Amino acid sequence: MTSFPSSALWLIPAIPLLGAVVLLLAGRRSDRWGHLLGCGTALVSFVLGAAVFAEMLGADADARSARQTLFEWVSVGQLQVDMGLRIDQLSVCFVLLITGVGTLIHFYSVGYMAHDPARRKFFAYLNLFLAAMLVLVLADNFLVLYLGWEGVGLASYLLIGFWQYKPSAATAAKKAFVVNRVGDMGLLVALMIMFATFGTLEYDAVFAAVPDASEGVATALGLTLLLAACAKSAQLPLQSWLGDAMEGPTPVSALIHAATMVTAGVYLIVRANAIFEAAPAARLVVVLVGAATLLFGAIIGCAKDDIKKALAASTMSQIGYMVLAAGLGPAGCVFAILHLLTHGFFKAGLFLGAGSVMHAMNDETDMRRFGGLRAVMPVTFVTFGLGYLAIIGVPPFSGFFSKDKIIEVAFAEGGWLGAVLGIAALLGAGLTAFYMSRVMIMTFFGERRWEASVDPHEAPRIMTWPMIVLAVGSVGAGGALVAGGNLEHWLEPVVGEAPHGGGLPVWLVTVLTLAVVAAGVYAAYRQYATRPVAESAPADVSSFTTAARRDLYGDTVNEAVFMRPGRVAVDGLEQVESRGIDGSVTGTAAAVRGLSRGLRLLQTGFVRSYALYMFAGATIIVGALMLVRM
Repeated sequence: MTSFPSSALWLIPAIPLLGAVVLLLAGRRSDRWGHLLGCGTALVSFVLGAAVFAEMLGADADARSARQTLFEWVSVGQLQVDMGLRIDQLSVCFVLLITGVGTLIHFYSVGYMAHDPARRKFFAYLNLFLAAMLVLVLADNFLVLYLGWEGVGLASYLLIGFWQYKPSAATAAKKAFVVNRVGDMGLLVALMIMFATFGTLEYDAVFAAVPDASEGVATALGLTLLLAACAKSAQLPLQSWLGDAMEGPTPVSALIHAATMVTAGVYLIVRANAIFEAAPAARLVVVLVGAATLLFGAIIGCAKDDIKKALAASTMSQIGYMVLAAGLGPAGCVFAILHLLTHGFFKAGLFLGAGSVMHAMNDETDMRRFGGLRAVMPVTFVTFGLGYLAIIGVPPFSGFFSKDKIIEVAFAEGGWLGAVLGIAALLGAGLTAFYMSRVMIMTFFGERRWEASVDPHEAPRIMTWPMIVLAVGSVGAGGALVAGGNLEHWLEPVVGEAPHGGGLPVWLVTVLTLAVVAAGVYAAYRQYATRPVAESAPADVSSFTTAARRDLYGDTVNEAVFMRPGRVAVDGLEQVESRGIDGSVTGTAAAVRGLSRGLRLLQTGFVRSYALYMFAGATIIVGALMLVRM
């Protein structure tokens, strides 16, 4: 199956995993060098990934896949699963993103967490996060993918709640953990359906058998996999954890939003594209969830004053674009991955820029207390600004190439669905331009609104040079990936041949998108650059603005639809258990105890009492015999 060496494939996830194990077991002894080991293992993993990628480029186009079986993992009856890894055109894209961006975030964290007494543990968790995500994308079957899936959930819980002495951080970590358990059940059920229907969990075998399965089975598989993807990628209706996850250290936010965690759901949908192609109903739900989420997140982003939560809402929206595209067949899958890769650069850069601002502002996150920072933080301003231009889709920055392609393929779906999806994607582009321009203006322009005790300054070099590298990617990644159909041809063996044509002309989509983006920028400029920014958010606002500030009542809906009915159901089951099951057991015991107490009264220890009992018994027997004879 392969024409290039794959023997070192296992080292890509094993190296950061080894780093995590060493740092956790070494304890305080590694405080002085733990961050160096953490950065080194991430960098070595990236170098190995780049070496494998170079080998793939040197192989024939039809022989750029490799598999490696490490050992027999599960052997129970008909269930035979190996611990197997696979590198192909899709997984290598994720390997380079995870290890490349992850390494930059590791180095940035050296400066950001310099004074944290638990820095060694922080780097151990970062290494664990990388290792789990690499297992997820390198898996050769769904059970190994599930192992990485759960590892990512564990690592995110540990990192979101890293500052667990803060009640808000501990609560946010538990919330992310619980919400993701819902999605994990979807993936677990999907694995059960696969094994029950196909007798295997291997990718190739499942995808080959899906076309011959009933549409009902394919639809069930698609919907359960989508449920799993919605939790990891913060898509409706399992999006509520993402904003609260900002309680973790900012490098964690960058890692979750750019290189790990939220990209896992997109990977799952694209990897299982064959299943969704065989299930039109599930495919329709995918595109509708993506379209709804991209608007949902964009609206929330327009109302957030916390810079990190505004960027978190942005991630929800941008992942919505990817999910929308991933549900539109091979062409959409290509552009979903394209946007995922460009998003990895500019979103990581934006979060690290936000962390630089917080570092300079004594951990302040309220943009209403920023303003005018471009003069005192020039590197952060330029790198953040380049990421801003990329995310709103200004040519020739990377987001222009990826987001425009998604809008094109949405309109190309045709009919009423294509019109709805295309308009939603266009509207999302305008909202993105508005809320990101709002972030840019409130943070770096206008009057200085910080307190006199704050002395903002540029971050140290260990933090700024990763931001510069990511800014370079924000500028050039999109053009490099689409030039000559590079990514499209690269991914074709995995996702299939992408059809061309249909929908609106490319030039018209570009003109419409740029017009909508310009309108969003202008609206933000009028609102926040020409008027004073209030020190606190105004209270007399519309109900729509209030709803956006409250995350469009996502928590309220979850509480009303799931939590309260669930609590009632649990209370009812508790009553059944305590009064029914436990009651029958305790009732039987009480009856036996009462009978025993009654019988115990007969045991007096007096001979005269026993003689009286015997006489009474004999009298009763004699009387009964006399009645029978009569």
